[in-house]
Amino acid sequence: MKRQGWLLGIAAIAWLFSATLRAQDKKDATDAAWMAEHYTKYEFRIPMRDGVRLATRVFVPKDDATNYPIVLTRTPYALKPYGPDRYTDPSGSFESLARDGFVLATQDVRGRFGSEGTFVHVRPFLPAKGPKDTDESTDAWDTIDWLVKNVPGNNGRVGMFGISYPGFYTSMVMIHGHPALKAASPQAPISDWFMGDDVHHNGAFFLSQNFNFFWAFEVRNEDPLHEADKHFLFGNPDGYDFYRRMGPLRNSESVHFKGRVPAWKDFLDHPDYDAWWQARNIRPHLRDVSCAVLTVGGWFDAEDLFGALETYRWTERLNPGITNQIVMGPWTHGQWGRGDGDRVGDIAFRSKTGEYYRKHIELPFFRRHLKGDTNGVVAEAQMFETGTDRWRKFDAWPPTATRKTDLYFHAAGKLAVGTPPGEGEGAFDEYTSDPAKPVPFTLEVTTGYPRGFPTHDQRFAASRPDVVVYETEPLEEDVTLAGPLGVALQVSTTGTDGDWVVKLIDVYDPDYPDPTPNPSYLAMGGYQQLVRGDVMRARYRNGFEKPEAMVPGKVTPVNFEMPDVLHTFRRGHRIMVQVQSSWFPLVDRNPQTFVNIYNARAEDFQKATQRIHRSARAASKLTVRVLPQTVGTKP
Repeated sequence: MKRQGWLLGIAAIAWLFSATLRAQDKKDATDAAWMAEHYTKYEFRIPMRDGVRLATRVFVPKDDATNYPIVLTRTPYALKPYGPDRYTDPSGSFESLARDGFVLATQDVRGRFGSEGTFVHVRPFLPAKGPKDTDESTDAWDTIDWLVKNVPGNNGRVGMFGISYPGFYTSMVMIHGHPALKAASPQAPISDWFMGDDVHHNGAFFLSQNFNFFWAFEVRNEDPLHEADKHFLFGNPDGYDFYRRMGPLRNSESVHFKGRVPAWKDFLDHPDYDAWWQARNIRPHLRDVSCAVLTVGGWFDAEDLFGALETYRWTERLNPGITNQIVMGPWTHGQWGRGDGDRVGDIAFRSKTGEYYRKHIELPFFRRHLKGDTNGVVAEAQMFETGTDRWRKFDAWPPTATRKTDLYFHAAGKLAVGTPPGEGEGAFDEYTSDPAKPVPFTLEVTTGYPRGFPTHDQRFAASRPDVVVYETEPLEEDVTLAGPLGVALQVSTTGTDGDWVVKLIDVYDPDYPDPTPNPSYLAMGGYQQLVRGDVMRARYRNGFEKPEAMVPGKVTPVNFEMPDVLHTFRRGHRIMVQVQSSWFPLVDRNPQTFVNIYNARAEDFQKATQRIHRSARAASKLTVRVLPQTVGTKP
């Protein structure tokens, strides 16, 4: 009987899953039919100044009682389905815009799918251009110019938005923008692939996040491949095991890719922050922006959290006086664009934050600047506060009301607020970092990365001997941190290089209730929620252009900044910091010897004894910004 009940349960789950898929397919067909009823689809090949033509699809409202603004998205990911009579089902942001009445234009960028020309990853901006010189800024300018002159029924006002790579193209359109461009919303935009976006963080290479992505990116629409062949065939569901067996990073090219992925070879050929990488840093070029800007990002975006925060900061710094706003929600990469945004991993936020954003922030932004609607003004900084699960509005970001506070590392794993250690020079905590047995970044069996890992329970890491843990006593009142986190470590090593991973963690009250229902048998009491984590490659401690070896045994400062948070540690919780020297396979292993890591051999990988010093003269700490407590409500 038990077996029969189990089989019936499996059958019920399968039926529910099938029913959900059928319902989604029905909704998609209904939405596509709605688009065909209300919009006419056109396909154009728009000429650029050098004669290259870019494939562009345009949906124009059939109701011609008024003229409509244009919203443009430029993408490297294909305008499927192609054909003027084949309609897509709008969802998320596109559905909100379509139902409100906008001309919707989407374009294959140069060299991708339906567009002519040569594709270049994160094509550098050209400050000095001749009449026929092009970059993503000029391609966007030429596209806007053609659209406003040729698309029927437009009102001459253009907005642009996009998530991730399309967010980068949106940032590019802002620079010396076309006069018709009135609003731009770069969302999770790439800003600097070496310093903090998808490919590296502080010079440390992000392996599992990029391996399959760049393999699949090289597959074009016309390639005669089965669907399964469009992704790398790992032959092993366990990424930790696959990448460990792969060995040094050089083997990714010589054993697996073998020249099939040109971008990957470019990465390996440029291990330091040289001119090749610097040319792909868009931040210094975000000048002469005249349109209104709304930058959007997610607190738990494992790919481009850095890009969103940096795009807002540099746009603000280089363009005083313009409308420049930022939104950060409790989201993974792009989750706000079409998802509910009610949870990440095990952590629920008690509201549909994605739906709220699209209705109350994004749509009013475009309505205001493209349609002249003065209702629904968006704040300078509209940020979701995790921990209390509420939206907050600020006149600036970071908020001006914060005060800096130091969290010092003390003996016996204590984290002291504002009190530096008083011990002598021999005070330190140490562990052995073994590249053969690196600390995993997740316990999930995956060859990529779980979208929810930036909130994952860190109890598995805290139990390892190669992870050092510091934590406060249970908090007597709520503590809200708002803004970037400053890491100041005093370390030494027996090696000549090393990685330093620092994680800020919210330790829940032991009596924190489990979810109801609880099919995964989560134990939320004592849950160690990752709030922010990042890595610093020690060779770049004094600059990213010229790496420097560590001197074995010498106490050395390693300082870096982790991306912002807006998180409240509730009364009864603890603030925890974990420090380790690997985060695998999210971050490729450091050999812990001063060699070119991209060309390192197996024998270069050595164990090292890592010490975190916490004496009066060599104190290690995390500097945070504390926001005064206020009482607020969720939307």
